[in-house]
Amino acid sequence: MSRSIEQIPVLEIGGTHVTAALIAIGQKAPFVVEQYRSQLNAHAPATELVTVLAATAAKLKVTASLPWGVAVPGPFNYERGIGRFENVGKFDGLNGFDLGSALSESILPRPLSVRFLNDADAFGMGECAAGAGRGHERALCLTLGTGVGSAFIDHGVPVNEGPEVPPHGSAHLITWRGRPLEETVSRRAIRGRYRQLTGKALDVHEIAQLARLGEAEATSVIDASMLALGDAVAPWAVSFKASVVVVGGSISGSWDILERPFRAGLIGACPELSQMALRLAELPEDAPLIGAAASAMPVGQ
Repeated sequence: MSRSIEQIPVLEIGGTHVTAALIAIGQKAPFVVEQYRSQLNAHAPATELVTVLAATAAKLKVTASLPWGVAVPGPFNYERGIGRFENVGKFDGLNGFDLGSALSESILPRPLSVRFLNDADAFGMGECAAGAGRGHERALCLTLGTGVGSAFIDHGVPVNEGPEVPPHGSAHLITWRGRPLEETVSRRAIRGRYRQLTGKALDVHEIAQLARLGEAEATSVIDASMLALGDAVAPWAVSFKASVVVVGGSISGSWDILERPFRAGLIGACPELSQMALRLAELPEDAPLIGAAASAMPVGQ
């Protein structure tokens, strides 16, 4: 396979890691050709972070100037490539820092362009291009972990503004019963509620295992959280006219006990969603990489 514009290099920046990958597009479905992962210290200064990012990027077999896609969590000015990480507990060194220029100067061969996008949007784009959302024109993609990430994807493109989506297309900005949704649906919320009931400090996957075994407290906590999630996002799934909801993120590893209460919450809030597809993410690791590549493609390609 020739290394042309049809192979796009990308970076996916997380709180503890960075992944560099080369993505083949222009096929029936995009796929990862090669990828490398490095540890990342989210509390390091900008110069150290850029050094790690560039070193990881250098592991890819890229021999020409190509457009690069970079998936990164917010808060971030994606248009200008500048971090806005003020008092968020990670990437303080990138607050106000021009990461776009830094990567353009440190990656070799020099990128043709560097385009940033939100990591949740990248996940949604990737799942719609090659995973559980493939074949659907409009999809609501959720990531469940430390918080609730979301992407509203219309024909492969994220929708972040307008009356049919929540503010900035972000589910974490939804309020449920007068409180931020993440106070009920998140790793912290689930662990906290279970500890209140039992006095035990367990992680979500441990609570999920106890629910599988029939423990009432664990089942109650999991069911309440997923019912709330379904109730909160259902109106947005309707207004966006999504034909599928795709669920990923670390908590989705317990999908076997999450699906039933989540579906019940969706249908209980909006009965018209009873025929909507509800699917577990198929590409939890690769989707953000594929989405970043799709975003980096020049218009018209």
